[in-house]
Amino acid sequence: LFTLYVAMSVEFSGVMHCSYLVQNLLSALSGKPIISNEPPRTGFTFAFFWGRVVMSMAILGFCLAVVFKALFNGQTMMTVKYPNLPNGVNVFLFFFFMSIVGMLEGMQIAFFAVAKLPANERGTSFFGEKTCNLLFKGNGQNLPGFMIGRQLTVVCSFFLVASITGLNIEPGQGNNIFGIKDGAQKFLNYGFHGAVITTILASITWQLAASAFPIAFLNNPATYILLVFALFLEWTGLCSGAWVLARVFKSALGIQYDEVYVGTPEERMANNHADKEMSVSQDVGHLTGGGFAGHLVGSHDALDGPIQGDAVDQAA
Repeated sequence: LFTLYVAMSVEFSGVMHCSYLVQNLLSALSGKPIISNEPPRTGFTFAFFWGRVVMSMAILGFCLAVVFKALFNGQTMMTVKYPNLPNGVNVFLFFFFMSIVGMLEGMQIAFFAVAKLPANERGTSFFGEKTCNLLFKGNGQNLPGFMIGRQLTVVCSFFLVASITGLNIEPGQGNNIFGIKDGAQKFLNYGFHGAVITTILASITWQLAASAFPIAFLNNPATYILLVFALFLEWTGLCSGAWVLARVFKSALGIQYDEVYVGTPEERMANNHADKEMSVSQDVGHLTGGGFAGHLVGSHDALDGPIQGDAVDQAA
């Protein structure tokens, strides 16, 4: 409950509201409406919402200006940790790792979005089919396995991005960024500007894009490459303790997978209980965060073996 209220407070502040602008742009580009239970904004509500969007864009622009000014002046933590790297290389690494994190953020949305689809609707290109075949093959262990490797990659990338965006400027020495006051420089040294940039440009934007265009993400060759890399990291066993903890939580809490109660999409369709909106053009890709609403096809036996037929019948 505490986490919920903190998150709601951050959202209400409007710092991240330019993400809504991205959402509206993606909705217009994809031709898919934004599904919401909220009434249309009018009057004060309309002005208050878009006022925060403008404020958020200004904050993001300032944060980016601070980072690039510091990068080109050699005033980031990269000059402390890796003093031999040229400033231009640091700029490249900033975009590179931001893109890696963004792709991985979008991939998890796209994977969960298409997991609810029948197998013959998941891939529409060579790399899309290879990605889906690898992700959903066998007993479904590759999907949660990807989540493990993905998380390890994201955390490592964030540590590097933190070094790239972190400032190495001591207040009171006359080197403050843009000549701001010492108090403002001390605040920037905490790194909140980097948090704003990575949250909007390396996370939310990519998640919204994947929610609008999940199949396009699957068809991207980079998706297949990152999937293989994430599965390789999981294969090394660096984070294998996650499987043990997952099994402990599953057994202790008696958690069951959705398929135990409602079956896979193919089973629901065979029993005339198909989802109301099953096609790519109708359900998958709506900007509702619906990527998390799908049933993880094939993932039910990743921890404890295949579901027995009688168990499914009893649950039904």
